[in-house]
This record gives sequence, C-alpha cells and structure tokens, in this order.
Amino acid sequence: MEEQYNPLENVQTHNWNKERLEQLKKLMPDLFTNEGKLNIDELKKVVEPDSVSETERYEFRWFGKSAAKRQAFTPSNATLVFDESRSKNPTESDNLIIEGENLEVLKLLSNSYREKVKCIYIDPPYNTGKDFVYSDNYTQDKKAYWEEAGVTEEGIKIDTNAETSGRYHSNWLNMMYSRLLIARQLLREDGVIFISIDDNELHHLRKICDEIFGAECFIAVFPWKKRTAKSDVPFGISQDYEWIVGYAKEVFNAGLEIQRKYYNSDDFPNSRWRLSDLTKQTSASERPNSAFNMVDPKTKKSYPFNPRRVWAVTEDTFQEYYIKGKIVFPDDYPFLNISIPAFRVFEFEDKAKALQKYGSEDPIKAVSTFLPKEVGMNEDGNKEIYELLGGKIFSFPKPTALIKHFISLLNSKDALVVDFFAGSGTTGHAIYELNRLDGGTRKFILVQMPEFTETSSEAYKEGYKKISDITIERNKRVVEKIIADKKQQQPDLFTSEQKAPTFTGLGFKVFKLQKSNFPRVEFAPDPEKTDEENIELLKKYIKDKESQLVTAFNREELVTEILIKNGFTLNYTLNKQEEFQKNEVFFATDGEKETLICLDVSIDMQTVEHFKQHNKQKFICLERALDTTKKWNLKHYLGDKFNAF
Repeated sequence: MEEQYNPLENVQTHNWNKERLEQLKKLMPDLFTNEGKLNIDELKKVVEPDSVSETERYEFRWFGKSAAKRQAFTPSNATLVFDESRSKNPTESDNLIIEGENLEVLKLLSNSYREKVKCIYIDPPYNTGKDFVYSDNYTQDKKAYWEEAGVTEEGIKIDTNAETSGRYHSNWLNMMYSRLLIARQLLREDGVIFISIDDNELHHLRKICDEIFGAECFIAVFPWKKRTAKSDVPFGISQDYEWIVGYAKEVFNAGLEIQRKYYNSDDFPNSRWRLSDLTKQTSASERPNSAFNMVDPKTKKSYPFNPRRVWAVTEDTFQEYYIKGKIVFPDDYPFLNISIPAFRVFEFEDKAKALQKYGSEDPIKAVSTFLPKEVGMNEDGNKEIYELLGGKIFSFPKPTALIKHFISLLNSKDALVVDFFAGSGTTGHAIYELNRLDGGTRKFILVQMPEFTETSSEAYKEGYKKISDITIERNKRVVEKIIADKKQQQPDLFTSEQKAPTFTGLGFKVFKLQKSNFPRVEFAPDPEKTDEENIELLKKYIKDKESQLVTAFNREELVTEILIKNGFTLNYTLNKQEEFQKNEVFFATDGEKETLICLDVSIDMQTVEHFKQHNKQKFICLERALDTTKKWNLKHYLGDKFNAF
C-alpha cells in the first residue's frame, strides 16, 4: 500500500512519530500488518502478553500462532555442554555441531550470535504426515483438536476449512513460525536465509516469511529438480521439483550480488552509488563516542541516536565522512524515501573490494532462479552418503553441490552459515568442500535434534542410534578424507619423524543441550499460597539448592552457561590470571567480548580490593560467593561491569 501524501509535510517540523515507527518496523516487522500499519495487539503482547486474550485477527491465521510467538521469545532455562569425546580437532576450528531441540538452541545462541550469521540454510520437515518430530503431537484426533482449538462454539463453526488442513497445518506452522522469528535475530544486516520445501507447505511458508522478514525482502523461489520423472503417480503428473525459498534480512543489504541497486545523481556524475546502513548493533554504553545526535549540516535537522544501536561513525569522524560524500541525509534525495541518515557506498569502492578479494571487479554474474544441472538431484545426495558411510544410512539428503551453489552466491569467503535442521550434516560437508576448492574460511553451526532412528533401519543396525550421530560421523569422515587427500598430494609434509601439520578449519566442536546448572530455574510456585509466601519459598529453595551447586558443579559446564548467557560465543578461551593470589580468576574472551570470571565458593577481600584500582575490566562471580559488604564494594568499584550470577 502506498503511503498517503501529506501536503503539509514540507512545512511542518520533523515527524518524529513516523521515524520511530519506521525504526520499529525495521527492528520488528512482525509487529506490523500486511499493509504496514502497527498492530497494537501484537505490541501489547510484547509488553504484557497475558493482557491480550482475543484470537488472532491477521488475514493469515491459525490456531496457536500467538502462543508460538510467545514461546519464541520466552527465555530458555537450558544450557549447552561441550562434548569433547565426539568432537573432531576442536582446537583447529570454530565450527559447531549442537545436539538438541533446535528452538531451545536458537534461543541460547540468539544473544551470542545475534547479527553474526551471513546465511541460514534449512531443510525442515515437509509436513507429509511422516516426518514431523518437533514440538506437539502431530496426529491429534479430531475431537481433541476441536476442543483445544476452539473451532466450534456452541456447535457453530467459527473458522474456515475446519475439517481438513487446519488440524495438520497448524502444528507445522507453529513449529516454523517460532523458529524463524528467532532465526531472523541471528542474521547480519546483509544476511540471507534459504529454505528447502516441497508443494505441501510452500504457500504457507511464503506467508509466514513475508510476515517475519517482510514481503519486500523476498528474493526468489528457486525450483530444484530432485529426480527424473516417475510413471506410477497420481493424476499422471510426476512431482519432480522441490523449492528453495530465499529471503534477505534487509532490503538494501540483501547480501547477494544480484540485489545491489546503484543510483545516479548530479552531485556525483562520475560514479554510481548505493545505500548501506549507518547504524551499528552496539549499545551507547559500549560505544559512547558514537552515541550522539547527528545533525544535517544543510537543514539543521537533528537525528537522535538509538541507545541500543548507535551510529557506525563517531562524533569526531562524522565531518570527515560527510565531506567525502559518504553520509546521506533524508532530505538530500527525496526519491529515496529514507527516514534516518544512511551510508553511501560508491560503485568503484565495491569493484575495488571485489578485485582485491576475488581477482575480478565483477566476480559474480546475475543469478537466475533456474538452477544449473551441476547442483545434482536426490540420487547424488544418496551416493555421497553411501560412499562416506558405507550404506543407505540416511534417506534423500540434499546433494552438497546444491548447498555449495547457494553459499557461493553470498560473495563472502568467511561467512558463518547456520543450519538448524541439520539432518545428515550436508551443510557442513558442503562448507568443507567449498573451502577446500577456493581457500575460504567459512564456518558453520549445525543443530540436530537427537531423534531416534528406527530399529529396523540400516542406520540403527550400523550403530547410529540417533540422527545426530549421523550428523557428527558424516562430518568426521569428511574431515578425515580431506586430510587424507592432503597427505597423498603432499607426502613430504608427513614423515614418520615429523608431526603432521595442523589443518585450520578442519574440525568441529560438539555441544549438547541439557538443563541449566542453576537449580532455581526448576522452582514452581504453589498456587494455593500467596505471592509473599511463594517468594519466601523461592528464597529457601535457592539457598538449599545452590548450597549443593557449589559443592557438586562441573566448573567447565558452569563457565560455558554463564558466558553464553552473557553474550559470549561458544569459541571462547580461558586464561588464568596470576596476579590474583587468593582466588582462581580467569580471563575469558571470544575475540569480541571479554571479562574476568571466578567460580570460587568464596571471594576473598583481597580480590575485591583489586578492583578498586583496576576497574576497567568486567568481572563475573557466583552470587553465593559474596557477603553483603563484598557485593556492595564490587558494585561500587565496577558499576555495570560487575555481574553476580
């Protein structure tokens, strides 16, 4: 819907409400209707979910949609535990394979990996009635469904199509909706998502993706020929194609070379240019020099910073960038229809970067939705599994060539790729192969639920009790094969007297989802007691349980839980700090975030006083390790840099 023209707009003061709504839509497009208007009920659900009880009123609605959204943004009480025995060369790589229910895993990753993922590829269940293993029971009987869904009211049908698809589709929609809502938070501004699907849910998938990512961020639907035609098929039509649906995180930063749009303007006649985001996902406290109100030198209009997303330039460097024409204000080019300042990128800058990185100013040509024959079919994926694992261990995995094709479109050799329906681990396999071919340093995070294999299956008979076992073993064998090939190609590097050289990137760490190390998350209030009584019960519960925690916890597991819930990635490192004499204190960093952390059962006053003079570094410790005086002193010395967990 086109925005209505306001004839008074040019003579009125700046419309701050309009700008704030546009910023909100950019951050949370799911709070807006298909016409682009703010849905007040959806906003209320963010602030006070229980205050909105009416059924959904979107044009596309299904039973459980509101609950699925609440579930998506409900914090996780779980944690991730490193499984060294099933990892492969864990010190050589930042790749991760996580065994666990993927919604909980995505929640745990959402803080640490927010806006760090270049590409998500998933191949979810297609909702055929045979492959649904996530969340709710997929095969409810009709009576239970009618009662639970509230489809009838006093014997009158109040929803359309009640006797057919709804009973099956709503569970699938709830599963995908909650996971895609969280997945969007992981994508970088130039990130993209590709989703494999067949005819069963293609139209529904498009609708929920339009809502979550925005219809304007739709890239394309790519048809993939999965097999040659069959003869014994319904209606005499062989369904030989599946689909890969693509969406971008942002309109102007779609991440694919084909999405870039350049503009011509009289003030820069010799070079076309495009827009890029001028904000950065960093808080004002972390980057205070970028927390300033940006003023347009021409109009004197002021554009305030977002406390949670400051400018990408500092107040000191703003003038330098502006003089070079790198900053575009909304009034500079009315046809752009932007509401906040943006960053200008010249075409010659893009070409120079491409030349340096790829050896060509135009490394990727325009891409067609028609996929080349080289991406392979189902039989190619089956053949790869058979050759690696020695049997038909997994049915119909995607061929690695298909995944490599889409990852190659990213124009990024160091991309982080996530697949949270990992299956046999094709995405990891594809990234290893692609890095081997072009020298890239791409990394992956694979998530697979520990779904049991059928006892009659060849996988079970070969010792693969869970699908996640196949995910891990496949990628182990890929790594071993690449290393073996290198040994064969360069035998001089491998002698009996010489230790084999390291292979950076050839390996992965395995993590498992399990319940939190902190027992307080298991407390359930007594509905028969008052709030005051329940609070006292909670305090006693915490005291009793956490007295057990300090004597029985696994230090490594506890460190991982504390750090990931403080925004650290799973590739953190720990180094003991020798200057602390009374406590064992470690310096933790993941390359971006850093902190000191101590898990001793008691913090000595000498350690506390250390921070009186050294108050620039963050410090994390167990709350139980402090008395009132020590806690007050640490809070006084460190302020927000102190965290008692």
